[in-house]
Amino acid sequence: MLHTPRGGAGSGTATADSRLMSIGTVLNVLRDEFPEVTISKIRFLESEGLIEPQRTPSGYRKFSPEDVERLAHVLRMQRDHYLPLKVIKEQLDALERGESLPVPAPGRPGDAIAEESDVPTAARVGREELLAAVGIDEAELDEWESYGLIAQLPDGGYDASAVLVAELVGELGRFGIGPRHLRVMRAAADREAGLVDSVVAPLKVHRNPQTRTLAQARAKELAGLTVKLHAALVQTALGVRLP
Repeated sequence: MLHTPRGGAGSGTATADSRLMSIGTVLNVLRDEFPEVTISKIRFLESEGLIEPQRTPSGYRKFSPEDVERLAHVLRMQRDHYLPLKVIKEQLDALERGESLPVPAPGRPGDAIAEESDVPTAARVGREELLAAVGIDEAELDEWESYGLIAQLPDGGYDASAVLVAELVGELGRFGIGPRHLRVMRAAADREAGLVDSVVAPLKVHRNPQTRTLAQARAKELAGLTVKLHAALVQTALGVRLP
């Protein structure tokens, strides 16, 4: 059973508000049982209608203990039974109606993963949307931008990559790793990008359009390999067993 924090003595709205949790607190509650859960995962499950957290006037998500229990149930159904989200939602809806549906036979491990990977990410978000999604304020975002961790698009918005970086920077911040500590990672990323670009540069300027298209695919493939190598090297240096 998942144990969620509750407020102290009191009644009415004050008590209800004290039981609400930020998305960062929800991550802390869930990670003992689900170490791989991320902000992006929670947002995805919300977009699919599996959970419906409250929103503050500023757009920040606030989760009740019941929301967290429901979220944990969804994650268990995915982990233990590999059920598609559509089936999980049917199960939850039936429980809310007081009905009991038999749990379908477990699917294949790749089923639930494929379901998420096919979901397109938003092309771009505005500044206020980014602040609300990550749960930070203007000053924090300004600091992250000053260290080159996040950059605005020419129109003032942010692309999906910037949203992901913001989420990761925010999560690292929970461990006391601030933007100034991440400058070395920014510099390493720039060097790795330069290495990949030097490999695909001849393809990018080729006269054949198909070859130029190949350059994009090759760059993506090489980027994935460098990320895996970087992770492996860091884990090896720390003496952490690779999964």
